[in-house]
Amino acid sequence: MANNVESFSDFKLNKQILNAIKDAGYEHPTPIQQKAIPLVLAGHDIMGIAQTGTGKTAAFVLPLLMKLKYAQGDAPRAMILAPTRELAIQIEENVKKYATYMEIRHTAIYGGTGAKVQIEAFENGMDLIVATPGRFMDLYRKQVFKTKEIKTLIIDEADKMMDMGFMPQIRQILEIIPVKRQNLLFSATMPESVIKLSEEFLEFPEKVEVSPQSSTVDTIDQALYYLPNFKSKINMLDHLFENEDFSRVIIFVKTKTNADNIYKFIERKITKSVKVIHGNKAQNTRLNSIDSFKEGETRILVATDVAARGLDVSLVSHVINFDVPLIYEDYVHRIGRTGRANNKGIALTFCNQAEKYHIDKIEQLIGRSIEVVPVPPEVTIEKTPFVEQQVMLRELDFLKKKDDPEYKGAFHDKKQRIPTAKKKQSKRK
Repeated sequence: MANNVESFSDFKLNKQILNAIKDAGYEHPTPIQQKAIPLVLAGHDIMGIAQTGTGKTAAFVLPLLMKLKYAQGDAPRAMILAPTRELAIQIEENVKKYATYMEIRHTAIYGGTGAKVQIEAFENGMDLIVATPGRFMDLYRKQVFKTKEIKTLIIDEADKMMDMGFMPQIRQILEIIPVKRQNLLFSATMPESVIKLSEEFLEFPEKVEVSPQSSTVDTIDQALYYLPNFKSKINMLDHLFENEDFSRVIIFVKTKTNADNIYKFIERKITKSVKVIHGNKAQNTRLNSIDSFKEGETRILVATDVAARGLDVSLVSHVINFDVPLIYEDYVHRIGRTGRANNKGIALTFCNQAEKYHIDKIEQLIGRSIEVVPVPPEVTIEKTPFVEQQVMLRELDFLKKKDDPEYKGAFHDKKQRIPTAKKKQSKRK
């Protein structure tokens, strides 16, 4: 029955929420919303699996607001946990949008910034908290709020939460909130290890899956370029910006150093309309950069995976993976920044010889091959510097040894050959 829902008015949502949905420009519920909203309203525990950009946030926030209805008491009655500051802020912005015509009190609490303003938000009572686990526990220990009224726990991006080592903090949180509550887990990927961990706090959950786990949305065209080294990737980037219509682009890299170097290159050679965000940037700087990108003031955003989740920007035309992600699920989340809300998007990935190993694993994860596109002849392919080549060879050896402990490696073979040659020379003497 839920699958046949064509309008938000078919759900048991009040007029205030429906008016906010209309203001937001939503016409029809997405598949994850069609399946999840009735189950959440009915009080079921849920394990929700859906590709990023398909409306997961509304799928749990809308029914949660319906359950809360209005401001009541001083202690929060629901909490949403997120792995990063950016995602916590994004969820809270959506809560604010959907609760426009309601009196519900809500706030986001997260680390990386002073706690004073966040603490002040609780002075007049609170109904809903969006939080990162560390800051939640910090403010709880300071007795900023009580947890005895929490009846709903939502964990967003559950796989990332557990990958980032939040399980000890999650277990602490589970110990201080009421046992009788509704639990919801949502994510784009849900590996077996996470499913086992989730069994600790989900009770007879309804599994809501609108696409195969770790799949990518059909509105995203994916392409792969084989480029041997950093300088060749830079040349490819330069070529693309000269010849393609990139209206709003996110470039993902794996290190802060790469992020800064690419940012400086783009600002110097391509456009001043570029920002960079990574873990070394101050929280306010990161938020200002994201806001500038959202508003269209900045055309290009260079980011480490700190921004791969929780960055909800409409009409991102391209995602460029300058580096292949080492956590394979992050490929899904990275490219999910484009092709959102049924818009078309393009995801381009640059790959060197060591990264080819990771591409094979990513293709296994997403259940499809990424189309290999020839590098345009105008792009200069640079000679790989000796040091960079050695780093890539060592990385390949390490990866192959992980798969096959018996594998000795290219360096081992080379070392074995050298003594043999010397031995032959000594015999001739």
